[in-house]
Amino acid sequence: MGLTRGCSKTGCAVPAVATLTYAYADRAIVLGPLATYAEPHTYDLCRTHAERLTAPRGWEVVRVGGEYSEPALASDDLLALADAVREAGRPRPGQRAVAAGEQAPARGQAAAEADSGVVESGRRGHLRILRDT
Repeated sequence: MGLTRGCSKTGCAVPAVATLTYAYADRAIVLGPLATYAEPHTYDLCRTHAERLTAPRGWEVVRVGGEYSEPALASDDLLALADAVREAGRPRPGQRAVAAGEQAPARGQAAAEADSGVVESGRRGHLRILRDT
């Protein structure tokens, strides 16, 4: 799905433009613009499914915000992602570049942490507390 959220309806692969939430106490279905973050117990719908939504008998649909705008990815976001990928692929100072067809030497996590200067300073359950040196 990439950086956009898809419609929650089974079999629909169209990007979502609206978020549906149930207000059980009020017997209402609240349908508004696409929420910033996907939350539990909410459903994202495409334009077609949002416009066709009906409520069961005794319930009402509360539409907030009116028109649904198509989600768009800003060019700045795409450029930042491309820059991050390029930066991750560059060899670090002192690191030998791997030639075409050659495999990079396998390194364990401990060796990578030792090279980066990270030191384990404690534990909490299965988590490790790390500090830079």
